Amino acid sequence: MPRNVALVADRISWEERELIRTAPDFGLTVEWVNDESLCLGHPDAPSVRDYDALLLRSRSYTRGGLIATLAEEAGVPVLNSAGAVHACENKAVLRTVLRTAGVPVPDFRLVLSRKDFAKSLDELELPLVLKPVFGGMGKRVTLIRHADTAQSVYDYVEDLGHAFEQACLVEPYLGGGTSVRCLVVGHELVGAAEFAGGGTDWRNNAALGNNSRAVAHDPDVLKIVEGVVGRLGPGIYGVDLFGTPDGYVVNEVNHAPGFRAVASATGADIPSAVARYVQELIT
Repeated sequence: MPRNVALVADRISWEERELIRTAPDFGLTVEWVNDESLCLGHPDAPSVRDYDALLLRSRSYTRGGLIATLAEEAGVPVLNSAGAVHACENKAVLRTVLRTAGVPVPDFRLVLSRKDFAKSLDELELPLVLKPVFGGMGKRVTLIRHADTAQSVYDYVEDLGHAFEQACLVEPYLGGGTSVRCLVVGHELVGAAEFAGGGTDWRNNAALGNNSRAVAHDPDVLKIVEGVVGRLGPGIYGVDLFGTPDGYVVNEVNHAPGFRAVASATGADIPSAVARYVQELIT
């Protein structure tokens, strides 16, 4: 008898369609459940009680983390775990957690005020990247090349309405035109692709439609992936790396990664890897 899995998401994109299509090959029935319709909070969680597992694909870290927390309370297996989603949600927390575990991350400064921002400019060399602590898909990430424009850039941060939005990181610009997205399922690196910025956009992010190519499973990359999984627990992650003269560093870890570009570049059957992992989790 097929096991029932709720694919919890705010929309259906290519990744979700492929997961639903592939699921029956692994004895699973995957049903899309809108993440706005669960109304969790009751300890028995009636809206998810009929499912053997929840596969979180909400783009919002906040929604994903809250849903995972309440579903776990009700005893429903969730991918990814609430702890992993909450760690990935906050870039400062994630980097601290990984650095404490010995996983290399970029140098950074937490900026909560203009005073913090000025100190970060004194301590780190230009060019620098200013990015929100909470956010993804390359949104509001700003490259600061010149000191005489830096304070004007920060004006826009001060004009944001909430401290939640104003919390930022400042870090050295390490992109150099490319980044590596590692698609992890369980403990395994399923595929890795290098993304290069296109046109005049300096950012390299799969969500921006940049060019990509497959890259070999470098031993250093495998070691970093092992460290990330060892700290966050096995799950389904997009681990984004930047290369530096001293080796790779983890830029961020995505809790609900898009994987179409990695699948296209590498030929990896990522939907089958995810379905197999879910099957193993609940049987």
